[in-house]
Amino acid sequence: MQAPLPLEAQSPPAEVPPPLYFVRHRLARRYLVRVEPTGRVRVTIPRGGSRRQAESFVTRQQAWIARQLLRLPARDRVFSADERIRLQVKATAELPAQLLALARHHRLTVSRVTVRNQRSRWGSCGRNGHITLNWRLVAMPDWVREYVMIHELMHLRRLDHSPEYWAFVAAAYPDHAKARAWLRVHGPALA
Repeated sequence: MQAPLPLEAQSPPAEVPPPLYFVRHRLARRYLVRVEPTGRVRVTIPRGGSRRQAESFVTRQQAWIARQLLRLPARDRVFSADERIRLQVKATAELPAQLLALARHHRLTVSRVTVRNQRSRWGSCGRNGHITLNWRLVAMPDWVREYVMIHELMHLRRLDHSPEYWAFVAAAYPDHAKARAWLRVHGPALA
């Protein structure tokens, strides 16, 4: 009989509960549980509800929460402080040049490029031609980063998200739907 390997002899690690946070909402009529893309669990307490009842509700919803957590994409990246600094320096050095090269290719004029630490946007374009890019773009695949830059550059032609605007994006970047899908699935992991 073969002796068990050291890893087989160990008991499985205890499951770590997902981070919970509670929010009171005066218009809510019932308790709600929402699993966010980051894996945090938001619990809404309705008017007249209590924290104790909310915790009891969460306990009854554990199986549903576990299923939702399994559906989330694995966190591709968790940046350490050193890695963040290194990526921010790299982004500041590389992203403006990449954007300006794309602008020249599409015969567009950018007045200014800024790289920032944006929490909820990958980029933005102002009426004056100033484009701001999120430093996290350097942590994405090249083809997704290029889509984000094209998306912002096409705002120089049309500063909205109308069908005409999306026609410009599709002409400049035919795989835009695939890149947008990648951002929906993997983008929260880069935050």
